[in-house]
Amino acid sequence: MGKTQAVDPMLVTNLLGAIGLGASAGLNAWIPLLGLGLAQRFGVVELTGRYEQLGSTWALAILGVLFVIDLIGDKIVMIDHVLHVFGLVIAPVSGAIVFSAQAELLSNSHPVLAAGAGIALGGTMHMGRSALRPVVSAATGGLGNPVVSLIEDVMAVVMVFLAILVPVVSFIVLIALVFFSVRWIRKRRERKAQALPDAIT
Repeated sequence: MGKTQAVDPMLVTNLLGAIGLGASAGLNAWIPLLGLGLAQRFGVVELTGRYEQLGSTWALAILGVLFVIDLIGDKIVMIDHVLHVFGLVIAPVSGAIVFSAQAELLSNSHPVLAAGAGIALGGTMHMGRSALRPVVSAATGGLGNPVVSLIEDVMAVVMVFLAILVPVVSFIVLIALVFFSVRWIRKRRERKAQALPDAIT
């Protein structure tokens, strides 16, 4: 009988970190790219091949400018909707880049599969975010949009920070975020369904 090959703990850790980074791209496409680039620049992580360029001065400068534009624009009603349309493409691409950029993960799995997983994570989180925003806008007359946008930015920063330094915790935070978001949406739909018969009568 052959021996069962042990799973490399580093591979699991990097996989969980990659999941956290990919998902955070759906909340804000620029924060994980900027965070990973800064981590590379200051030697916190070691990116491989072409991904090393994320830590270059020109890349950080461009990502910084795009982050500021998105940070401000996403707090303004109507402009945020336009940004979300562009995000349908940008978020999955960002997710693919940060997921694939994990050096140990990339060397132990197929790059196409890694990119595909990042696209799925970033795209799914972005679509969920885009579906939630009109609900908040309708309930608050647009006044709640900047608050929700700020919360999304803070969550993205926290998830990127944890994904880089404590990947297991970032994965737990992601599961909790998805769970409570789905629960909130479900409860809101139930209240809406209960209020409809009352309004008719």
